[in-house]
Amino acid sequence: MRIHIAFGDQRFTASLEDNASAREFAAMLPLDLTMSDFGGNEKIAYLPEKLTALVRGPVPDAAPGDLCYYVPWGNLAFFHGRYESTRDLVRLGRLDGGVGPLLVRGEFAVRIEGV
Repeated sequence: MRIHIAFGDQRFTASLEDNASAREFAAMLPLDLTMSDFGGNEKIAYLPEKLTALVRGPVPDAAPGDLCYYVPWGNLAFFHGRYESTRDLVRLGRLDGGVGPLLVRGEFAVRIEGV
């Protein structure tokens, strides 16, 4: 499944993994959230409720462009830089077309919806 993500003047898509966590996330769509910078290598946005169908990491081939769920905080993590995966990360998908849109700094309202 593919999803659309929009914030500010940025528009891009991501392809979701074929796993229970990604399907549970997709069932929540559409979502209107707040996205903000975190840690210098990601943007984060908190889901309205925590995912329960967890396909825990570590992500075997962690790379910029991954869309993950961070279990302890219940947030989405849009990685635009290198990161080290842990058991607390669940990869939901990967951005299509690169991480360029995530390099815009700041806090934004974000809309995530199915294609």
